[in-house]
Amino acid sequence: MKKVLLSSIILIIGITFIGRLSYLQIFSFSPDQVLEDPAIKAIYDYPERGYIYDRNGKLLVGNDPAYDVMVIPREVKPLDTLEFCNLIGMDKEVFIYKLKKAKVYSPRLPSVLVPQLSKEDYAKLQEKMRHFEGFYIQKRSLRYYDTKSAANVLGYISEVNERDLAENPYYVQGELKGRTGVEKTYEDTLRGKKGVQYIQKDRFNRDIGPYKDGALDTPPEQGKEISITIDKDLQEYGELLMHGKRGGIVAIEPSTGELLSMISGPTYDPSLLVGRKRSKNYTVLYNDSIANPTWDRSLLAEPSPGSPFKTLNALIALQEGVITPETKMKCYNGFYVGRTKRGCHCGGGVRDLNVGIYKSCNAYFAGTFRKIYDKFETMDEAMDVWEKHMRSFGLGGYLGSDLHTGRPGRIPSKEYYDKWYGDNRWSSSFIISNSIGQGEVAVTPIQLANMTAAIANRGHYFTPHILKKVNGKEITIPEFTELKQTTIDRKHFEPVIQGMAEVYRRGTARWVQIPGIEIAGKTGTVENFTVIDSVKTQLTDHSIFVAFAPVNKPKIAIAVYIENGYYGSRYAGHIASLMIEKYIKGKITRKDLEKRMLEKTLDHEYAKPYSGEEFKINEYVW
Repeated sequence: MKKVLLSSIILIIGITFIGRLSYLQIFSFSPDQVLEDPAIKAIYDYPERGYIYDRNGKLLVGNDPAYDVMVIPREVKPLDTLEFCNLIGMDKEVFIYKLKKAKVYSPRLPSVLVPQLSKEDYAKLQEKMRHFEGFYIQKRSLRYYDTKSAANVLGYISEVNERDLAENPYYVQGELKGRTGVEKTYEDTLRGKKGVQYIQKDRFNRDIGPYKDGALDTPPEQGKEISITIDKDLQEYGELLMHGKRGGIVAIEPSTGELLSMISGPTYDPSLLVGRKRSKNYTVLYNDSIANPTWDRSLLAEPSPGSPFKTLNALIALQEGVITPETKMKCYNGFYVGRTKRGCHCGGGVRDLNVGIYKSCNAYFAGTFRKIYDKFETMDEAMDVWEKHMRSFGLGGYLGSDLHTGRPGRIPSKEYYDKWYGDNRWSSSFIISNSIGQGEVAVTPIQLANMTAAIANRGHYFTPHILKKVNGKEITIPEFTELKQTTIDRKHFEPVIQGMAEVYRRGTARWVQIPGIEIAGKTGTVENFTVIDSVKTQLTDHSIFVAFAPVNKPKIAIAVYIENGYYGSRYAGHIASLMIEKYIKGKITRKDLEKRMLEKTLDHEYAKPYSGEEFKINEYVW
């Protein structure tokens, strides 16, 4: 009996042991477990990154072949270090440092030693690689740009760092990842999925063939191509007009919220951030603290909006019933706040809403602003109403777009002013500058463009976004197709839009009309301050302009912000009109405006803080 029991126990243990081994060998293996085996190495096969096209199918970003020199530290045998360093174009000290770094990362896994060899360097190196054990060449692709524009939109890719490796187990050292722009936002879509082949090695560390006959091997999955909403021709033309100027331009299709162009000036050729010189070029661009070419002004600049903001105060006043389009106010070449006179450039006289808009009368909108606040018993109640209306246009917060960065701007609240002045210790005269878009209000160019699109749509907008198609199929994202309604009734927009149309017909933008296109717009001149030698100094004013066209069936809404650009129609108005004509007609008839913008720069203005030259100040902006 004891013999039978003992035999049974041995048999059960044997069956269990064999079953467990079989399970582990046949069923229970994973890539992570495989990589822990020193007798197995992984060879990665990287797919091409997805191509990027514009809204009309024109190529923006493709791929070029490139080659990385890889190292597996534990397989490295003694070598002629000097010869190898000469071949790969690397200093001996750098080679030793990178080899040590690769060992720290993993002695068994491959690391990039030299990234992004050119085809010429690859050809010279390939035939000699067999002499250097532990090193091999891996093919991958680098970005190729079919445009010198849109660097801020497209973004760039670079090698993953230690933080990336810690946050996402998908990546291994030496891989590339989107850092900014579309490349960052749609990284998962564009990168595809790398393939892997597992190779079994013998006890002499020699390859003997696929591990488990390739059962764990996976093929690469091609990155998906995407089409973005940007119009390549419009983007390139806008950047051409921005030569020698600093600022931001955003153009939106009002009926969809699709971004037609998103320009930041100054900018750079996106191909500068490709290849082995990427790091050096990026350092130069990033350290340019004067021009700041890597700082996206279209999304991050937060100037005061200036006179375009008057249109929103008019809409709020109409909605709250404190004015009608026929309400008249008198301008005495300005108006008084207490005993202090505030200036106005409209020429003085009696103004109604229409004239107030197209002549940009400060006095009219200061009076309108006061009427809004005088309607309510307390400043707190008035401020809450005013703030709610403003925020309904997408101001004072992030828009929720699919862009990689942004700023919220600022729509001040009652808490904001209570902090400055004390509770119940301020009135509308304290914040009267908000009536003309100065004071504490701040907006980004994309918010200005979105505000303009909401006016063009007579009271609603769609969240600005940049993705249009994936692999040729239209993409529907609820956040971007949902209509966002403002707090202003549709009927109140028409008189404001008519005033904006008059800006072009006989107002402050009459010099930049475009034949055959009815445009509604609004000029803006914005105070500009900086600190020089610890002293707050007023610089030449910023130029701001918003517009949409055609008036009745809008195809484009645009906001242009030019730093130190004097006044609204001088630079921003010219550029807005030209871009509207370019988009709608596909050609330019106002060659005089174009010639002026292509030839004139503002470099002399940007040099003034360092040269001591006097600034141009508009005495009527406050």
